[in-house]
Amino acid sequence: MREGYALSGRYKIVRSLGEGGMANVYLAHDLILNRDVAVKLLRLDLRDDQAAIRRFRREANSLTELVNPYIVNIYDVDEDNGMQYLVMEYVDGTDLKEYIARNHPMPYARIIEIFLQILSAVDEAHAHGIIHRDLKPQNILMDKNGNVKVTDFGIAVAAAEETMTRTNTLMGSVHYISPEQARGSIITRQSDIYSLGIVLFEMLTGHVPYEGETAVSIALKHYQNEMPSVREYDKKIPQALENVVLHATAKNLNDRYQNVAEMERDLRTSLSSNRINEPKWHPAIVVDGETKVLPTLDKSVTEQEESDQVKELEAEASEVLGTFVKPKWWSFLLKGRHKWLLFSAILILFSLVFCLMLRPKDVAVPDLRGMTRSEASRMLKDEKLSLGKVSYRYSEKFSYNQIITSDPEYGTKVKENTAVNVIVSKGLEKVKFGNYRGRSYNSVKKFLQKRGVTVYKETKYSNKYAKGEIIGQSIPPKEKIVLSQATVSFTVSLGAKNIMLRDLRGYSLKEVQDYAEESSLNLIIKRIDSDEPVNTVVAQYPVANTYVGRGSNLTVSISAGKKEESSASSSSSSFSSSSSSSSSNEQEDRGLNFTKSISIPYKGEDGHPVIVSIYVADKNHNFNKVYKTMPISADASETVNFSVDSGQVGKYKVVAADGTVLVEDDNVTP
Repeated sequence: MREGYALSGRYKIVRSLGEGGMANVYLAHDLILNRDVAVKLLRLDLRDDQAAIRRFRREANSLTELVNPYIVNIYDVDEDNGMQYLVMEYVDGTDLKEYIARNHPMPYARIIEIFLQILSAVDEAHAHGIIHRDLKPQNILMDKNGNVKVTDFGIAVAAAEETMTRTNTLMGSVHYISPEQARGSIITRQSDIYSLGIVLFEMLTGHVPYEGETAVSIALKHYQNEMPSVREYDKKIPQALENVVLHATAKNLNDRYQNVAEMERDLRTSLSSNRINEPKWHPAIVVDGETKVLPTLDKSVTEQEESDQVKELEAEASEVLGTFVKPKWWSFLLKGRHKWLLFSAILILFSLVFCLMLRPKDVAVPDLRGMTRSEASRMLKDEKLSLGKVSYRYSEKFSYNQIITSDPEYGTKVKENTAVNVIVSKGLEKVKFGNYRGRSYNSVKKFLQKRGVTVYKETKYSNKYAKGEIIGQSIPPKEKIVLSQATVSFTVSLGAKNIMLRDLRGYSLKEVQDYAEESSLNLIIKRIDSDEPVNTVVAQYPVANTYVGRGSNLTVSISAGKKEESSASSSSSSFSSSSSSSSSNEQEDRGLNFTKSISIPYKGEDGHPVIVSIYVADKNHNFNKVYKTMPISADASETVNFSVDSGQVGKYKVVAADGTVLVEDDNVTP
């Protein structure tokens, strides 16, 4: 979206604030209400993606229902030439993630103050039946007054839709998801409370509780590992305050706060003196300190049931045989060794019947794609199959802990009790983030956006980096990240900034050196004779109030004090006087000495001093060396002493600081 374009003729685009996988966010100006707003615009390549459109509209619908000072306001939802957008309150500030990084450690009272605002926002959403499902510091904005604004309801759902949530789809950010989200189970309001507990943990410690090499390993820790103690990071944290974290992040829903109001009441009193000696909170019911799983069917029980079935068959067979009418030869068979042959034949017959009854049937391998291991195991058990070898690999299509494929594949006919091997997704692969300093921002932005990275841009002037080049990045080089889940902010050079020169007259040498360094100017110092105090600025070029680029030259004339009359000058004068009374032969031998008054035009403005340099060429001087440097504030004149041989002429020229020749004469004679 180009700058200056007005959506629906009303919202004039000012600049980009961020670009993500589904939508781009811009700073815009409301031409009707004369205020800055944030415009979230669905990416053009997703205009026909119905899933993206539904999620985009869901965020708009969620926000329009909520009115709370700590939830970002939505002003408008509209469409412009097929482009769907929503207009939101513009929050000029940062997010809580960066706020924690900048201000940790924070006073406990300040942490509680901020967190109560977050709880107020979430409680408002829950009161309207909306579950956020992605609560994390990056989705909590902080304005310049230090107040909270909860945003990004893009994956929020109505509480009434809880039972319809796909259990094999993981939503939310892995460091903050609840155990039930990690398992792909049904999400409730208490899932938001768990995420809030993780946010509070990070505010107190500066860290998230669980880290890992992969998203899968982090997710597993959320429902397997005990929550680390915040007091291990800071022993001064009151036990009552830690208890709020433990209570909110309980693995079992029955042990967790039942609603936000309950958590809020507990948090408000966590610093009270009457809770100083409060014991550490533990879940109400703990069985052996472990999470129990349903037991599998005991093998001995299974064998006993099979034995009972065989006995029943034998008994039925005995009854059937007992009803047979015994022929005459029957007695013959029951005599002697013939009896054993009969029993052997009967035993073989019943063994064959029994084997036919227990022979495994053919079943089709079910479609396990997108399921978790536990879900797949239950489905396979229902189909009288079992889960075999489990291997892992990265996947862009399937979320972590979801099954990518099976072996045998879906639909294949196999015998009952066959073990089905599966490949489970490790989620998106973590890669090392590059060092983009000095690279073109536009090319880097395109490169990263194609890989799903959300890119933000900040600008500043720089003498080292050309305009459009990256000066700094929020993600350090070589840090391992999941590209599609990453958000990076680049600082981009605006190039060298022009500055307006100060009036430096009267500055000391040290002061003008400091000024040149601060302003990134190349300082050129010339010393001249002056009545001004020694080592103070007499004149400058360019003159004051002139705009120059950083890195430009700044020439100043520094006073060397008054010029003293030397004995050499006295001798020269005496010599000149005696020469004037000497014979013409002596003048020819010694040469001619005379003075010349030079008129110097003033080319400055408003009487500001400009520096001029006089060059003289005669018997004692040449144009390679400056005869005299002086400041002038108006048209001026200067008397110059010349010494030439008989028959020769002198020369002079006056040059401005920028090299312009103001006046010159190549034929100076007495």
